[in-house]
Amino acid sequence: MVFSRRDFLTLAGFGALTTGFSLAALAKVLPSSLNARNFGVKTGGGDQSAALQNAIDQAASKQMPLFLPGGDYAVSNITLPSGLQLIGVPGQSMLSYNGGGGGGLLSANGTGNVSLSGLVLNGNTLDLSGSALFVAQDATGLSMEDCRIFDSSANCISLRSVSGRIENCELANARQAALFSIDAQGLIITTNHVHDCDNNGILVWRSQKSEDGTIVTQNRIENIATVDGGSGQNGNGINIFRAHNVIAAQNRISDCAFSAVRSNAGSACQIIGNSCSRIKEVALYAEFGFEGVVIAQNIVEDAAAGVSITNFNNGGRLGVCANNIIRNLFVREGEKDQRGIGIGVEADTLVTGNLVENAPRIGIAVGWGKYMRDVSVTNNIIRKSRIGIAASISLGAGKALIANNLISGSKTHAIAGFDYGKTLPQELMEADNAKAFDNLTISGNVVS
Repeated sequence: MVFSRRDFLTLAGFGALTTGFSLAALAKVLPSSLNARNFGVKTGGGDQSAALQNAIDQAASKQMPLFLPGGDYAVSNITLPSGLQLIGVPGQSMLSYNGGGGGGLLSANGTGNVSLSGLVLNGNTLDLSGSALFVAQDATGLSMEDCRIFDSSANCISLRSVSGRIENCELANARQAALFSIDAQGLIITTNHVHDCDNNGILVWRSQKSEDGTIVTQNRIENIATVDGGSGQNGNGINIFRAHNVIAAQNRISDCAFSAVRSNAGSACQIIGNSCSRIKEVALYAEFGFEGVVIAQNIVEDAAAGVSITNFNNGGRLGVCANNIIRNLFVREGEKDQRGIGIGVEADTLVTGNLVENAPRIGIAVGWGKYMRDVSVTNNIIRKSRIGIAASISLGAGKALIANNLISGSKTHAIAGFDYGKTLPQELMEADNAKAFDNLTISGNVVS
């Protein structure tokens, strides 16, 4: 059942031009495609699951694309076979979850080269038994683009051991996360719009610490809450957990209850070129048992803290924090963890070329108690902070170099020593005071 010239002309006029799906694109796809309507798939006719499943199976067996015309189709528990190419009219071809069996809308398990484009998946906030509207497991070459997925009672998309691309999709109104990937095998998540999720935006996790390599780039992520609470596992735009060699770059992230990008035990990760605003805890966070992180060329505005590279007590070490702009931070009044810090680092870390402005507590905090080792803080500009740079002088603290920084408009100290949060009264810019602490080397700094 291929398309005739009349089918093509009819469908081309069926809203294609008004949805951004061009005649040129349709001309390439439709003549060699099957039409789901010809298999009895229809709108307004009750549950279409059996008819759509038959159409999908036929298309895959014939190695032909399946076109789903615009309309609202009530379905559930659709299985996608290898080689399927399912094409809809963007914004118009809607699969609405009808709650059948609590198994979600679409699944692809053990498949290769499944392609979905131009579809709308509507979860209707019906029970998904904690799963997702679209689930894929052990799938290679998955492609999902130009889709809208929304109103999920759990996740919008859940992936396990998947390779492929999720691109140019809108993922919204998820009770849990927009996209949850675990144990990816080569995944690119790019140019998506993620918004209004109850707990997280994009999760990149591993079941054990290991290579992952997912690339999360050029996404717009906004309005991420923390409905289920916690101390940081929820409320993040991008959350990396035990996943090594992940890249989070050039994303626009705003209005998150915790972090814009939070990497927990993710080694060799790069957090580069992101634009972050209105972040209620640490905007860019590397924590717990990581080795190696680069946080560079980001812009952070209006956050409780800009960058934290921390948890040396749990093995967190080896970082570069460079060339970031961090400004207009705030203190969380009435909370135990008040933050108000531009950059905080602990072990084996280079902090250079950053500009921090308007940090109500500390511009750059170096170490915490005895948890400080081999930190270099050079060539930064710190403006209008209560304390410009604060470095640990606690018993057992390691070495820190603080050199050639420009510190302007500090309210109490340009450079201060602190002992588990208690600030020493003396100003360490003064040579005699600095000599009292042999773990600190302070030179060449300019104060204005």
